[in-house]
Amino acid sequence: QVHVVESGGGLVQAGGSLRLSCAASGRAFSTYVIGWFRQSPGKEREFVAAIGWSGGSTYYSDSVKGRFTISRDNAKSTVYLQMNGLKPEGTAVYYCGASHGGSWKSGYGYWGQGTQVTVSS
Repeated sequence: QVHVVESGGGLVQAGGSLRLSCAASGRAFSTYVIGWFRQSPGKEREFVAAIGWSGGSTYYSDSVKGRFTISRDNAKSTVYLQMNGLKPEGTAVYYCGASHGGSWKSGYGYWGQGTQVTVSS
């Protein structure tokens, strides 16, 4: 079992940057795929990015590809999401999830409480 906690959200102007962190506690963090998702009011939670257990494989949604970068430091049990070129439509609560299998976009059994990102125009 793994417990994850997100941090790093805040208010930023369009075009700005933020780095989110997903800190994990529990056993065998390095064996989990970690994904970032976001949810805006009135919308379903959507996939943003994911990273494999070793950090060698990453996957992004088309909407963030080229602007966001996901990385992980297994020694610190932390996954990062560097977000550049933020757009107002990126305003959402961002969640990280942990998965032991499934596809990049599904199979996440452990979730954090989320961190709010607000992008002003």
